[in-house]
Amino acid sequence: MSELRYQAELLKAMNQKLSAKEKMYQFICDTSYHAYLYYSFKTREITLLGNWKDFFDFEIRELKEVVRLFDIVEDEYVLTLRDVLFPEKTRKEEAYCECLHKNKKQWLEFRTSIRLDEAGEPTDKMICISDITNVREQKEELAYKAYHDTLTGLYNRSFFIQRLYDFMQKADNDNSNVTVMVVEINDFCNINDSLGYQSGDELLCSFGESLAILQDENVILGHFSDGMFCIAVYDPVGRHSIEHIHKVLGKMTKEPYFLNNGRSIFITVSAGTADYPEAADQPLKLVNFAEIVMKKGKVPGRNSIEYFSNAVLKEFAKNMELENRLREAIAGRRFMLYYQPQFYTGNKRLRGMEALIRWKEGEQMISPAIFIPIAEKSGLITSIGNWVLEEGIRQYAEWMQKYPAQFSSERAQYSIDQINCDKDHIILSINISAIQYKNEDFADNLKSLLDKYHVRPQDIELEITESVFIDDFQSVLMKLKSLRAYGIKISLDDFGTGYSSLSYLKKLPIDMLKIDKSFIDTILTDSATRVITESIVNMVKVLGCETIAEGVEEEKQFEYLHAIGCDVIQGYFLGKPQPAKEIERLF
Repeated sequence: MSELRYQAELLKAMNQKLSAKEKMYQFICDTSYHAYLYYSFKTREITLLGNWKDFFDFEIRELKEVVRLFDIVEDEYVLTLRDVLFPEKTRKEEAYCECLHKNKKQWLEFRTSIRLDEAGEPTDKMICISDITNVREQKEELAYKAYHDTLTGLYNRSFFIQRLYDFMQKADNDNSNVTVMVVEINDFCNINDSLGYQSGDELLCSFGESLAILQDENVILGHFSDGMFCIAVYDPVGRHSIEHIHKVLGKMTKEPYFLNNGRSIFITVSAGTADYPEAADQPLKLVNFAEIVMKKGKVPGRNSIEYFSNAVLKEFAKNMELENRLREAIAGRRFMLYYQPQFYTGNKRLRGMEALIRWKEGEQMISPAIFIPIAEKSGLITSIGNWVLEEGIRQYAEWMQKYPAQFSSERAQYSIDQINCDKDHIILSINISAIQYKNEDFADNLKSLLDKYHVRPQDIELEITESVFIDDFQSVLMKLKSLRAYGIKISLDDFGTGYSSLSYLKKLPIDMLKIDKSFIDTILTDSATRVITESIVNMVKVLGCETIAEGVEEEKQFEYLHAIGCDVIQGYFLGKPQPAKEIERLF
């Protein structure tokens, strides 16, 4: 009897233990945020566990009703889901798939596990259904970030190159071609500097959004860096032709882009193209060549396009070699200054001289017309300009010590070869590039150099071009006024060849306006040139400034300029550029 009681109590204890475990498992299922369907192949019974009612508005009581799950997913997933829900047909122990809910637009994960006996026959099946919408969205977001530029939404550089490679492979199979176009917003760095990086980012977003209308199965778009974008076109014909795309770009830049702060900005773009397989057989090379020709054809303030050719590539290689030599010349200070005298037209007295940079490599003299544009594009112009500024002021200080009578403010007239020195001080004129001038510390550096070499501000004249005023007229104007208040003279160079806006000319604190050589070359043969030149001279007199004509090479040119009242001339007629030692003959 006691044995039976012991067995009963043992069974009771075991039942209580099983009941406790069952409660625990039930609790785990109910709090797992999943829905479970358990099926016993032996009893053919189905048990629904977990949060089934949160997922579905129906119950499944028989195995044949499992097919009701097919009705809730999009049609494209039905076949896959069938294999996952019935893995016993293939004796697979586990199966898995992700399906999109038809109505809720919810992503569901179906995971089925079966248990097999020793004979390989199924005994139990568990189907677990999970809501993976958030996980799926996170994955998609990570994938999007891996392939797209977060600022513009276009492809990033690495994925663009990957897609471009696919285009090139397809072109090989179809005996077709691919064109890459690199597009750059002109002066984007200046936009960032003047308006701020937030405004620059807004512009990139807006421009990227405009470009996105071009994208389809044959056109891909990428944002590479700052203001540079890339377009790849498979089989570029018809509406996919480069000419058509360039026209679309032109329309995009006709209207202003509006920023969140209420400001509007007009932009222009430069474009360069290269074709596969003609230009290159690798994606990166193709993009690189398109960028090369884009920079070659860049025209400030205009929408430009340049097409790849071997001649362009050779010129680029030549310029790259010259740029490397230029860097070496800067490091070794292998430049020299020549000085071209300037004379008053009324009496041929010496007014001063303009410092002109020269670069000699071995026996070869490299023209500034060749290396200065390269220096400006590469950013080397600031280093070169700073050297010219200091070397010119240093040389001027040396002349002051060597010829005190000629360089003092009250010196007497001095004559050599019938060329007389003016009784006023001799002026040193120095060209300043727009890039150099826009450096924040330019004015302070200039003042430091004058102090260092004990040169008076009124002995120095800065020659600036109209390009200085393109981006931010007000800040440039304030800097000019500050320099002029300090005593430094300001000359506006190449007048008539750039923007020549009279509206800003009357506001500028300038002392001298320089008439460009292109006017002087045709002044004797073209009546329109004479009308323009005379108008410039008269206008400048009214403004209280002086005029200087550069490139005067003939006596008749000199006589005409003298007759119309031009104040100063510069050119081979009275003096060519000379090294410092030779120019000293005039002192």
